[in-house]
Amino acid sequence: MTDRRLTPANGRVAAMHLAGQVEAERYLEGWPAMVAVPVADLCAAPDGPRDRQLLLGAAVTVFEDLDGWSFVQGGDGYVGYVSSDRLATVTPPSHFVAAAATHAYAEEDFKSPDLHGLPFGARVTVLDERRKFFETNVGFVPKSHLRALDRPFSDPATVAQLHFGVPYLWGGNSTRGIDCSGLVAAALEACAIPCPADSDMQQADLGAPFEGAYQRGDLLFWRGHVGMMVDDTTLIHANAHHMATAYEPVERAILRIEAQGDGPVVARKRL
Repeated sequence: MTDRRLTPANGRVAAMHLAGQVEAERYLEGWPAMVAVPVADLCAAPDGPRDRQLLLGAAVTVFEDLDGWSFVQGGDGYVGYVSSDRLATVTPPSHFVAAAATHAYAEEDFKSPDLHGLPFGARVTVLDERRKFFETNVGFVPKSHLRALDRPFSDPATVAQLHFGVPYLWGGNSTRGIDCSGLVAAALEACAIPCPADSDMQQADLGAPFEGAYQRGDLLFWRGHVGMMVDDTTLIHANAHHMATAYEPVERAILRIEAQGDGPVVARKRL
């Protein structure tokens, strides 16, 4: 059986490599596009519900543009529908937002109108370097808030901690709102570590099982939930109990999550 989250096929169209494997009216290679807004919902069907989110500059392959909705596959393999007006032709990005959030301004002046509010991880193309700002394809962004794509972070837990206090949002992937798997994906992708989008995929694909004491960066999985250790006793996770990305003593979290009916830890993985 195929996982619809990872299978670029909807009955009308399907990726060319799926010919003979799934039924569709047309098989095609698709065409490249990129996300042109700070945050775009990736939906299970046109008009929702939201499955995940894609950030500015994210590359997608489009297989269909119908009635204002594009059927796409993202760089992590996740498939869904994005409002077509959220996409544009590809401008290869060079930098990503490395602060919790920033603004793109109309001019090289922080008093000029702000054009966009950009979350951590949004990707932009630097066109020119000024004294305190980069001129980018979306406006002028403070130089200290951007990082070159070829200079990723080295510690996923540091990135996760940048998201402390971000409000919980089911299917969220940004510092505007994030869920448990979105937090892990943001942390790993900023370190150039490929990461699936949902916690069940992350449990299957990431790291190796371990026993013994926890270390910084270890991942703990429950049924439908994931968190990351920041030291040997403290977990950081985006969760609906706190409705935010929060720190929690790991043993307390284990007891609380099981007591609320979501079961025990089902896997411990070390990256």
